Amino acid sequence: MRVAVVGGGPGGLFFATLLRRADPSVEVTVFERNGGDDTFGFGVVFSDRTLAGIHDADPVLREALEEHGRHWDDIEIRLKGERIRCGGNGMAAVVRRTLLALMQARARDVGAQLRFSTEVTIDDLAGYDLVVAADGTGSKIRGQLEASLGVEVETATAKFIWFGTDYLFDGLTFVHERGPDGVFAVHGYPISDEASTFIVETDEASWRRAGLDEFDVAQPPGPSDLVSKDYLEKLFAEQIDGKRLLTNNSRWGNFRTRRTRRWHTLSPRPVAFLGDAVHTAHFSVGSGTKMAMEDAVALATALAGGGDLGTALTAYEAAAQPSVRKIQDSARPSLAWWEHFGRYHDEFEPWQFAYHFLSRSITDARLARRDPGFVAASHHGWVDAHGAEPLETAFSRRGWATGGRLVRIDGSAVLGTGEPLPLATGSGPRAALVSAPENESGLPAVFATLAELARDENVVLAAVHGGTPLTRTLVCEQARMAERLPALLIEPDADRDRALTAILSGRADLVGSPA
Repeated sequence: MRVAVVGGGPGGLFFATLLRRADPSVEVTVFERNGGDDTFGFGVVFSDRTLAGIHDADPVLREALEEHGRHWDDIEIRLKGERIRCGGNGMAAVVRRTLLALMQARARDVGAQLRFSTEVTIDDLAGYDLVVAADGTGSKIRGQLEASLGVEVETATAKFIWFGTDYLFDGLTFVHERGPDGVFAVHGYPISDEASTFIVETDEASWRRAGLDEFDVAQPPGPSDLVSKDYLEKLFAEQIDGKRLLTNNSRWGNFRTRRTRRWHTLSPRPVAFLGDAVHTAHFSVGSGTKMAMEDAVALATALAGGGDLGTALTAYEAAAQPSVRKIQDSARPSLAWWEHFGRYHDEFEPWQFAYHFLSRSITDARLARRDPGFVAASHHGWVDAHGAEPLETAFSRRGWATGGRLVRIDGSAVLGTGEPLPLATGSGPRAALVSAPENESGLPAVFATLAELARDENVVLAAVHGGTPLTRTLVCEQARMAERLPALLIEPDADRDRALTAILSGRADLVGSPA
């Protein structure tokens, strides 16, 4: 059997290694369009909790992280002069170039052939029994077959640019600065004893006000946006002690989340896809390289299991797709957070901003298992401001009151300490019922409805229901942060833990569930 791997990144190299180890009779050739020493980006980061399967398959990544990487446990959030830390988040990172060199050597050791500076198409690979497309988010192989794969792409509104820096962060660090043009944020983490990754995000309006939209992104890969480099070095100078930003194909983009229904095709010839070629998840969850390497494990295992090729590729999809979908589903709230972080920067005190960020995809109880001290400090912040624990904090508005923030909905009314508050769409004092949309494209129309409700003196609350957990949250936040209209989040299966998280984070003012 002859297998061609298109793409010499971590996913392609790991697959080549695993397949040769499993069956040395298979001829495996890796084609990489760039040179062996070329790489875009700076470092790759992994969560300790997610690496067991990769380490079991082959020790190359574990050895790279142990011998050349940097490890940390805390996440640090810097905001308005404060630095807040949350532990229990074991992670490690390594220089991408170093990892690739080690993986190239490992692939060669087991007999894979590596051909660099060689760009190929499907037509060039007619002599191979299987083509494995591991050629990244801009996959040309996918482009040739896209119509049959069921590809969906969502483009984020936030802008991002990828640098390095010779400032050494202690661990994963998020830095937020409001400058003269808007709010900019950094994801920073160490990748060696000499450098850190430095990713910057901002909203499009701030990006344009800062004059950072002049770089010609139509240029081929290679040139970096030096105007943005200079601007951001000055903006974050105090945060990085005046150190430099380092460029490597550094240019602004909008993150694109790709979902693909089918990861293989048998016509015009057998092709299997892995990694960013068929799925992406926002870099704030640090899973891109991990997912590609896990795909490699699943694909090599399926092929080594014997049987016909079609059955093996179907088994590969069944094994690999569920975990990818789970990561993408958890990454969407994280990506949405970065699309709105300027609002949170201005709305929250540092303790609540940090809690809101770290609870974007997990609950209070899970966060407390990671770092009970961080969660206790967040609760203290609320009690200092309100005089009681979050769910026990009284609420009143326009004559209606309740003794706590977790309320019952009985029929068509919200129950409080006095008369029930009608849950209605009509006139008179009421909790106005607002339906969240099924997807984010419907948010502008709902936001317009909220603006109208905010002008109605009879509306005590916006009671948000329906939609998805993410759209319900975004509608609630628009109501309370933009329109100053208290938000009641109606959850069909609300429990105290999720309710507590919603209130303490500032996502909603009240949480209700049907009686």
